[in-house]
Amino acid sequence: MSILNAPHFHDEEAAYKWVEARVWPDGRVCPHCGVVDQSAPLKGKSTRIGTYKCYACRKPFTVKVGTIFEASHVKLHIWLQAIFLIVSSKKGISANQLHRTLGVTLKTAWFMGHRIREAMDNNTGPLGGEGKIVEADETFIGKPDSVFINGKGWVEMRGVATKRKVISLVERGGQVRSIKVDDLTGETIRKVLSENVAKESRLHTDEAQHYKRPGKAFAKHERVNHSEEEYARGDVTTNTVEGFFGIFKRGMRGIYQHCGEQHLQRYLYEFDFRYNNRIALGVDDATRADNVLKGVVGKRLTYQTTR
Repeated sequence: MSILNAPHFHDEEAAYKWVEARVWPDGRVCPHCGVVDQSAPLKGKSTRIGTYKCYACRKPFTVKVGTIFEASHVKLHIWLQAIFLIVSSKKGISANQLHRTLGVTLKTAWFMGHRIREAMDNNTGPLGGEGKIVEADETFIGKPDSVFINGKGWVEMRGVATKRKVISLVERGGQVRSIKVDDLTGETIRKVLSENVAKESRLHTDEAQHYKRPGKAFAKHERVNHSEEEYARGDVTTNTVEGFFGIFKRGMRGIYQHCGEQHLQRYLYEFDFRYNNRIALGVDDATRADNVLKGVVGKRLTYQTTR
């Protein structure tokens, strides 16, 4: 039986209970005053499902307050369907497909997708550690010397460099973290590496010079020379991070096709999240959908901030 037959994907009351169990695992928290377990369900013919009253601050609330679901008129069980569809699609699912599958407007589907991606940003702590290998590499999104114009597609603009730059860090056998950057100077690379990789790690990169000085801060910095067709030397390689780029680019080109610069980091959250919650790490589709709910609190987006 498909997981999509589960009650919380079709029944609104079951959906609220499902989300509450994951957002409030240690007791019902009032989002207004922060008091735990000093509230009770509000009952009445016109009372909305899942509404509670806090007896500390006397304010009503639901599990949606302070989360990506707040102020949304979309039913919560539809939100759960959208989350499952996004996390179970290896290369993502377009807003058009969500719009057709869920029966919501295209604008709503697009906005839901971005809210869900925001919840996928739940990376904590540095990658790597003593005896562990972290691979670092950069890639580019978009076309050089061209811009995307609605209704016209990619239009050449001589002298305008529009490629977006992304640095990805992969702990071999572990997780990935991707960051959109404005440039690839040594100082930018140093900042990204120092904030996201443990100093005790072995760092593997290609021969690019912007890794040379920042790499000295780590236990060992080893490089492969792609310009001389060297792609592996013993266990020194960047093949893992390049494999991640392959999945990311196939998704961006084949599914999403165009991404505005202001949205790129959220798409990186999405691809990072699926990689970090992959089958090889023992995470199936249902668990992956549950893990999204761990990041919904404090991630509210408004339509104005996503445009």
